[in-house]
Amino acid sequence: MKIAITIVMTLALASLFGCRRSENAMKDEGFKIAVPTSNTEVKQGELQTVVVSLQRDSLFKKDVKLQVKAPKGISVEPTSFTVKASDKPDVQLQIAASKDAAIGEYSVVVTGTPGVGVPTSVGFTVKVIAP
Repeated sequence: MKIAITIVMTLALASLFGCRRSENAMKDEGFKIAVPTSNTEVKQGELQTVVVSLQRDSLFKKDVKLQVKAPKGISVEPTSFTVKASDKPDVQLQIAASKDAAIGEYSVVVTGTPGVGVPTSVGFTVKVIAP
């Protein structure tokens, strides 16, 4: 009977303290993608440069593959790139609006996928204006 109580107590304590340790470790092992917070204006037929930044938590030391998707009428270069753990976190994107792009707002989505873990996505608005 003493052995059964000891085993149950040990498992209860291990699960209680083990979970807390895992939650704290995971809290500092992620990343966020920072995109322009205000509308990015691009004239029809012209090019604009914006900065996308990878913000790493203190313990996150992995490479992250970023993919950029833009709707028809505007183009983004590069559309895919990897920010290595040792790289600077800022990446410059060149956004171009075709000469015949409809005037209006477009949504550009940046998705970050770590080698191991869950991908995250964030979007920002590009406003096409007349030249």
